[in-house]
Amino acid sequence: MRPFRAAEALLLTLLLALATACGSRLPESAFAGRPTGSAGGEPLRVGIITSATSPVGGDAFTGPREGALAYFAALNADGGLNGRRIEPVTCDDGGSGVGNTACVHELVDEKKVFALVATTALDYAGAPLVDRAGVPDIGGQPLGPAYDTYPHLYGIYGSLAPRTGSSPGWNGVLYGGTEVYRYFRAEHGAGTAAVVSYNQAASAAYARLIVEGLRTEGYKVVTEQVDFALPNYRAVAADLRAQHADLVFDALDSHGNARLCEAMDEARVEVTAKVTNVQNWNAAVPEEYAKSPVCRNALWVTGSSRNYEDTDQPAVRAFREGIRGTLKGRPLAQWQLEGWAAAMWFTDAAKSCGADLTRACVERFLNRPEPYTADGLLLPVRFEHLAEPPKTRDTCMSVARWQDNHGWVTQGGDMTTNCASVPQIPYRP
Repeated sequence: MRPFRAAEALLLTLLLALATACGSRLPESAFAGRPTGSAGGEPLRVGIITSATSPVGGDAFTGPREGALAYFAALNADGGLNGRRIEPVTCDDGGSGVGNTACVHELVDEKKVFALVATTALDYAGAPLVDRAGVPDIGGQPLGPAYDTYPHLYGIYGSLAPRTGSSPGWNGVLYGGTEVYRYFRAEHGAGTAAVVSYNQAASAAYARLIVEGLRTEGYKVVTEQVDFALPNYRAVAADLRAQHADLVFDALDSHGNARLCEAMDEARVEVTAKVTNVQNWNAAVPEEYAKSPVCRNALWVTGSSRNYEDTDQPAVRAFREGIRGTLKGRPLAQWQLEGWAAAMWFTDAAKSCGADLTRACVERFLNRPEPYTADGLLLPVRFEHLAEPPKTRDTCMSVARWQDNHGWVTQGGDMTTNCASVPQIPYRP
């Protein structure tokens, strides 16, 4: 369990579905470039499913795939996995359940991949098929409840849930902590927080979840709702100024966030933090928030992986060196780092098996009691299969703030020490 990471992603999925009511797309797949490492045996095929041509468009969900491909390319250049080349096979599911199921059939049934890595699927409809086939899915992004449901799926943030395959979490209920709200209250004295949402079911439901967490941590909460089709962000900004909000959280899409920031700058609203999530943790901030320099420099992000700007860390330097040649003009992004970490996780699990490489051996590594950190790129990841959810949990997080000319600057010290024991709040995905 992490601080509502799955809930954030599920909200985005539902908002995209509402905004783009269009038909299904068939998957487009292609092999990645042929590995160049030394061949000590047959290449080992690994599948990567991505909603690359999803309704949101652009490269919104390709970051984990880019990071994983860069890691495997570097691994192959260094001799491969115990002398075997990794052959990554990619599949674009188009952001639809139909396309996702087709990708699973292609990779699992036709291409016979050994494992899946860094899955980033808006609608992971094929998850039951992956689980039934016993194919380990390692380091996927939880854009829905699948990684808290199926035992052969291992999300990038870990899980404490039973994962029996019958229902998500504990009888359909998941839990998230209040550490984000605790941090801003304890470290920055924030007392009034605004939550902005659309008048749309998924957005409103996620906003209520944020409100509950904020109130649990003792905040005065101001709720703002805008019309999904014709949002009046100027009215919201005016009220934020009148209410003297310290923090702004939202249940909006990325476009809505940018427009809200523009309105806040126009109304001269200055806050301690405009808090966003890991999906917006990238180097494209100057372009996306070009019209709102004040709000732009109040953007904060929280997550469960080490800031890609922390180049004093050897593991971050290795990632940036490895990803450099594959970006082709695209901005650096935290999801790329997490995709790199996912590929490293698979590799470390496979290396632990030596010459006797089996899926069962790989999963023993994933299920071991020792947490995994990908050389410090991730907060400790565990899969504990608890029968009952904890009421409180010691939880750590990484925090960064955007600053022009510096990028995302880490705040609050090292992520492994930026921790608190916080209550766990239930929600239904």
